[in-house]
Amino acid sequence: MSLDPRTPVIIGVGQYLHRAAGIDDALEPADLMVQAAQRAAADAGLGSVPEVDSIRVVGLLSWRYSNPGEALGSRLGLSPRQTAVSTMGGNSPQSLVNTTCAEIQNGSLDIALLSGAEAWKTRTRARTTEVELKWSPKDGSNGGTPDLIGSEFTMNLEAETERGIYMPVQVYPMFETAIRAAGGVSPEDHLQRISEMWARFSEVAASNEYAWIREAKTATEIRTAGPTNRMIGLPYTKYMNSNNAVDMSAALLICSVERARALGVSEDLWVFPISGTDCHEHQFISHRDTFSRTPAVEMGGKMALDLAGTTIDEIAHIDLYSCFPSAVQLGARSLGLDPYSSDRPLTLTGGLSFAGGPWNNYVMHSIATMVATLRAHPGDRGLIWANGGYATKHAFGIYSSAPSTDPFRKDSPQVAVDAMPQRELADVITAAGTATIEAYTVMHDRTGAPERAIASCLLADGRRAWGVSDEAEVTESFLEGEWVGTEVTLTPSGGIDLG
Repeated sequence: MSLDPRTPVIIGVGQYLHRAAGIDDALEPADLMVQAAQRAAADAGLGSVPEVDSIRVVGLLSWRYSNPGEALGSRLGLSPRQTAVSTMGGNSPQSLVNTTCAEIQNGSLDIALLSGAEAWKTRTRARTTEVELKWSPKDGSNGGTPDLIGSEFTMNLEAETERGIYMPVQVYPMFETAIRAAGGVSPEDHLQRISEMWARFSEVAASNEYAWIREAKTATEIRTAGPTNRMIGLPYTKYMNSNNAVDMSAALLICSVERARALGVSEDLWVFPISGTDCHEHQFISHRDTFSRTPAVEMGGKMALDLAGTTIDEIAHIDLYSCFPSAVQLGARSLGLDPYSSDRPLTLTGGLSFAGGPWNNYVMHSIATMVATLRAHPGDRGLIWANGGYATKHAFGIYSSAPSTDPFRKDSPQVAVDAMPQRELADVITAAGTATIEAYTVMHDRTGAPERAIASCLLADGRRAWGVSDEAEVTESFLEGEWVGTEVTLTPSGGIDLG
């Protein structure tokens, strides 16, 4: 078929893991990105990274350059007309692809280098050993101010942070208990099936050369708390949490078909982004209608598939965001997939627990792996779901090694998502009295001892209220049995009285 010369195509991908022995041989994030970018160029059959119109970097956490795109470009000898950085969130890599492809399709961009990296393992090691990292200055020496791609998004209500509820490791376990209760499954049976699901992810990571943990874990190992696998937030052990202690980078070279041909990149290497969507749930978790569903995933995923003229049953390869088991279950159910079936793999990499969770940049590794997978399976299509926040911000991409008859399409179902039901949050004083638990967790300290219970509760009038307790009676009681659906008393100070 005759291709529109403006059609966006991924021509090269690169991934890099650096297992430093200590601080002295560690690489800072910009140097990790250099490695990934050079690998992307080699993957495209090019001798070096070509001149690009734009260098776009996923927002970093382990080292805050004033202009990470310039830091990368200067190391590669590039002089792009634009450098840009994404907003924070695990949705960012796919959102960058969506934006980049739309700009290539409309002619405002011809070729771009996308990259991201984290050196959190080294950053943590430096803090632990009280060593000052002598990396590039963070401010004032990396060129001008980069363009910001995406919209900044406040993640927490003041009423949530005042109660100490602001970390993903607290929120995703609560989603888990809501999912479990909605499915009518006992805590023991549910723990078994999510550990079996996670073991399948671990098996994928074991065969992924770019995975951080390549030793497959059994379901029993994953769900059993112990010295190397402590309980963090009930029901999640350490192996069920995203592993951010990695030094990893990834890069993508995306351009128009016209530029790909001018560069002489073999068409056998081309992978086409077919469609992309971006959306978000109700901004604050306190306002979500339920913790057991993600309507924005339902709508955003369906829209991406519709724009690509396909269905989920026609998608051969899938990578769902996998920071915690609850995320996979929410995403899978929203897309019409069975998260507990072994018949249809839901990860290409092994997920954030095992392949590695480099903060916002995990999905760039997903996309790079998807490209390699589609090259090996000509004509197949793949789906990427990226997630940021507390299953809050979503980005979808449909990919194929075969071009579509339509131009790249990008859209959002946000207006429809915003119209979905939402709840009001009751303040601590008016919430005092009888309430019904809808989701809960128990956070554990670094020794594995329970230290704080957090419960999301519903009042008789449908409002949501938070209950928090450090009392041993509550934390230890919550460790046994099912508490979703149980009536408790919320105290005027926001505590939990089991009565």
